[in-house]
Amino acid sequence: MTYHFRQALLAMRGNLTATLATLGTMTLTLLMLGFVVLLTQNVGRTLSQLESQVEVAAFLRDGADTQGLLTQVRALPQVREARLVTRAEVLDEMTRDYPYARDAAELTGNPFPDTLRMKVARVQDSTTVAASVSRLSGVQDVEYGAGYVDQTVRTLSAIRGAGYVLVGLLLFGTLLNILNAVRVAIYSRRNEISVMRLLGATRGFIRMPHLIEGVLLGLLAGVISVAVLAPAYFQLAGRVQTLVPVLPIITESRTIWPILAGMPVLGVLVGLIGSFFATGRYLRELE
Repeated sequence: MTYHFRQALLAMRGNLTATLATLGTMTLTLLMLGFVVLLTQNVGRTLSQLESQVEVAAFLRDGADTQGLLTQVRALPQVREARLVTRAEVLDEMTRDYPYARDAAELTGNPFPDTLRMKVARVQDSTTVAASVSRLSGVQDVEYGAGYVDQTVRTLSAIRGAGYVLVGLLLFGTLLNILNAVRVAIYSRRNEISVMRLLGATRGFIRMPHLIEGVLLGLLAGVISVAVLAPAYFQLAGRVQTLVPVLPIITESRTIWPILAGMPVLGVLVGLIGSFFATGRYLRELE
């Protein structure tokens, strides 16, 4: 193993330009990959928070059968939670935000209707639930912020989907870079490898230094990526939290560090797989 390790280091030093190019490409790719993964996680958390806060509000007519309507909306499969808010409770809520609301209600009467508030299992179900509830007898109007919710969910879902696609493309590009780098390294040693084959060296013996080279490059690229991305992300997250405190930015170490720790592991795997296929293809060409 010491021999193979030394040969890998010699090959990296002998092809320094290709080695640095591959290392730089892998580092940039892993950096972008880590950033996209963290962005996707933040978008996912924002979507979850948005979904948990979306409510469908049904305003009831005077004299409506509130308990009967509550039973009917709870029976809808898309409704996760439903509760009745009486007109007196609505007035109390409005008074907390607008202290003069109670004074106005004492003069003109409580203008707020009894309201059914429902939370749906998925935010996409809001439209279906609103349509179903609006057809119930005793319901005057239904509100769920259709324009805001639908547009926000579509935008965030598109960002998350684009992130997943970008992650796949970056991984594929990294594999191609490793394949090219290892092929260059093997080509530079083609005469030595031909002699080794004539002397009866096995495929595993010839392949081992290149596998080690791929693993070393992947590990080094992963470590550099983490060293750059970790402080940059925490600083950026702190600024975003200061500017937009309502966004649920991920700052918990127990969530971030497993993602960052996976980058060197991913670099090693990509380097190993790329080297394995590159050497296998070249050795088949020799045979």
